[in-house]
Amino acid sequence: MAPSYLSIALIVLGEAFASQLPLFETSSLSQTHLTAKELISSKSLQDRIHVDNLLERANTLYSIAQLGEDEYNHPTRVIGSKGHLGTIDYIYSTIAQLGDYYTLSNQSFPAVVGNVFESRLVLGSEVPQSAIAMSLTPPTKKKQPVFGPLALVSNFGCDASDYLDLTSKIALISRGDCPFGTKSSLAGRAGAIAAVIYNNEKGALGGTLGTPSPDHIATFSISDSDAALYIKKLKDGEEVQASAYIDAIVESIETTNIIAQTKEGDPENCVMLGGHSDSVTEGPGINDDGSGSLTLLEVATQLVNYRVNNCVRFAWWAGEEEGLLGSDYYVSVLSPEENLKIRLFMDYDMLASPNFAYQVYNATNSLNPVGSEELRDLYTEFYTSKGLNFTYIPFDGRSDYDAFIKHGIPGGGIATGAEGVKTEKERQVFGGVAGDWYDPCYHQLCDDVGNVNLTAWELNTKLVAHSVATYARSFDGYPKRTGIEATAVLDVPLSKYHGPKLQV
Repeated sequence: MAPSYLSIALIVLGEAFASQLPLFETSSLSQTHLTAKELISSKSLQDRIHVDNLLERANTLYSIAQLGEDEYNHPTRVIGSKGHLGTIDYIYSTIAQLGDYYTLSNQSFPAVVGNVFESRLVLGSEVPQSAIAMSLTPPTKKKQPVFGPLALVSNFGCDASDYLDLTSKIALISRGDCPFGTKSSLAGRAGAIAAVIYNNEKGALGGTLGTPSPDHIATFSISDSDAALYIKKLKDGEEVQASAYIDAIVESIETTNIIAQTKEGDPENCVMLGGHSDSVTEGPGINDDGSGSLTLLEVATQLVNYRVNNCVRFAWWAGEEEGLLGSDYYVSVLSPEENLKIRLFMDYDMLASPNFAYQVYNATNSLNPVGSEELRDLYTEFYTSKGLNFTYIPFDGRSDYDAFIKHGIPGGGIATGAEGVKTEKERQVFGGVAGDWYDPCYHQLCDDVGNVNLTAWELNTKLVAHSVATYARSFDGYPKRTGIEATAVLDVPLSKYHGPKLQV
């Protein structure tokens, strides 16, 4: 993309973001010109998708992520950072320069962001290798180390009765049955100076405390195996001294969704698609979700060459990494009438994982708003038509479709994998490396331009184009919306995930 986007991005950094958004100017794309365009077709739109354009956009996005280096010491596009402000401006500016094909708007909303600068946990004389500070944890008192005996909390720590007097102690709590934030709050109310939540399943544990509470205390997570020794000692009546240290901030900010809707097409029947504009604090997020958000940007850019029968609405969500904040807010403020205008929502998050599998959310009509399964089948038929394999993955609340299906809007999407481990069977089907994550750089600094698989990205962008073209042309045969009742029953309990981080 043109270097001017970085200049525009720099403009937004010193002043309130809303005042810096480019003015939307009407170009020569008049209604007469629009009606002279070719009616959208899947093949024609797909033919306009070229991987060189995607790669050029990825390089631009990485340069924007570098704006976060001054504050975070590495490239990042986390909400509140200069890298994310630049990302929002880049998306808005790109769409604005397409002329009057779209109605373009920004939607600001309150958000909470956290950053852990340093952390250390010592149990007995050992530093558990699996110990990590939970997302949105507050710091230890005065951001200094705290010391005290380890205390084992009864049951799952979901009720105040599970906690005895924990004054000046560090609580050791099992994962399970209720959100991590509830456990941290209850431990804080019982007087604990820090909390450690251990996995009650095999493996390491990471998660978020969710919505901040004044009762939250500095909270770590550790694996089941790291916890086992200390659980035994405490049950045997031994004392275990511990220390905890977290230097962190949790603060409230405002951030912004970007929405672009075609001016042409039936506004009562909209096909909607979205990806998230933010990354995690730890890295630039070029696959997660640069690949999805840039795919939307490229498809939106090419769509201006066509007429559409149904309106198309693109969304770039902010705050997905903090718990689906942008998409939750967007859906929460829709009136019933506006809700019903959205015929379906398509989620595009991580489309270019280096050790990819072609993944389709297993969204069925029996568990989700009717129409979700038809969307699922559109994706699988695309892969099958090209002689490609695919695999179903859980529709588990980990991305921005969650609020839509909970409010009666059919949903679905595709992905290429995150921290999950590719099996030998999948290696035989998709290639790559068995035993490695689908994205070995998931939520890490190395999620840069070199972390995207261009073959998967181009193919999936063509699939996104196919999904847009199909429904922008016609909803014939697709189920009609009949109401906004929440009908979704996710493949895993609703409370387990709300966004990419575990809550329970």
